[in-house]
This record gives sequence, structure tokens and C-alpha cells, in this order.
Amino acid sequence: MIQMKNVEKSYPVGPSRYYVLRRISLEIKEGDFVTIMGPSGAGKSTLLSILGMLDGEFNGEYYFVDQPIHRLSVKQRAEVNKRYIGFVFQQYHLLDSLTVAENLDIPLSYRNVRSSERQAIVADMLDRFHIVGKKDLFPSQLSGGQQQLVAVARAIVAKPRLILADEPTGNLHSSQGKEIMELFKRLNEEGTTIVQVTHNENWATYGPKVIKLVDGWIT
Repeated sequence: MIQMKNVEKSYPVGPSRYYVLRRISLEIKEGDFVTIMGPSGAGKSTLLSILGMLDGEFNGEYYFVDQPIHRLSVKQRAEVNKRYIGFVFQQYHLLDSLTVAENLDIPLSYRNVRSSERQAIVADMLDRFHIVGKKDLFPSQLSGGQQQLVAVARAIVAKPRLILADEPTGNLHSSQGKEIMELFKRLNEEGTTIVQVTHNENWATYGPKVIKLVDGWIT
């Protein structure tokens, strides 16, 4: 599903460059459950952002489902992202002007799902995450934990082939965190590929593959 060859990310600092990622080469197969770990500043979120096609400013080669992402335009990358990927952001990235239900509807609208079907899918997702009572509220009216639950629900609502999760349980109680990880495990068993960034050793055990980053390098 994913192949990276010598991917590097850097920024100019005076006459030299500061490297966030160095010579990243990896392969992620369809159905894998991969955890990216490492200290703060190691490049974990940057790598996830490139995998999710949110950042196209990198050197090296990135192939996703045999498509050369490094050669695509911003618009083309966005289309691939919408079609295949569900993303759980560390800072939620919910749309403030939309209600909870409307936020969940967005990924379905990208996939041209019929309106009546979308309503049923959103209702099911609200029920699954125990947030039916929050469906008409706006993100600013929710706690951090509630926003995180909505963000996870939004990521999986359209049944993406790949879920990218940046500290998906960071703002949840341990019981809620375990519930989310069990959900990811079930989705993975059903064939969804999952790549998560976490500092939690327990959550890392949910997948058999761990990538460790230190100072931008895979160790």
C-alpha cells in the first residue's frame, strides 16, 4: 500500500538546513497496524502528515497504492486523501462552524454517498460513540475529550482504507482510550490499515509493527 524511499524533510536555517526527517525508507502493507514512536521533536507528526498527503514539500519518493505521490499536484494529493484516508489529528481539526453531525457528514460527502444513506451512517456513528445528545452542538461547546471522540468518529465514518492517527487517545480517559484502541483493532482485523503515533507503550502493543524515530532517523 505504502512505499517510501529516502524521504527527507528540511527547512532552511541561515546558510544551512535543519532536517526533520532523514532518509526515511519504509513499506506498509495493506492490513498492517503500525505504531510510530519516539521522543518529542523526533519527526513523528511530520512523517504522519506526509503519509496523509497534507505535506507535499519533501524530497524522495512516496508511493501510495502504486501512485507516485511525490509527483502529484496539491489538488491531486487532496483527491487521493479524500478517497482513501481517515485522519485523527492531535488538535482535532473539527470545523467550528458545523455541528457534530455535520462534521461527521463531511467525509461522506467527499465520497458521493447519497443523502439518505449519509444520514443513516452518521446516526449509527453518533450512537456507536455515545454522542447522540451532542449531535447539534458545535465543537466549541464540547470538552476536549468529546472533541477527540468526534474526531475519531469523523476519521472512520466513511470506512477509509487507511487510518492515520496522531495521539488519538491523548485527551481521553484511560477507559475511553482503551475503547478507541479496541475499535481500531477491530477495524484492522476487518482489513483497515492503521498507522498511529503514540507515546503510550500499552497502545503500541495493539499492532505488531513499531517504527522508532530519533532526530528524524528510523532507528
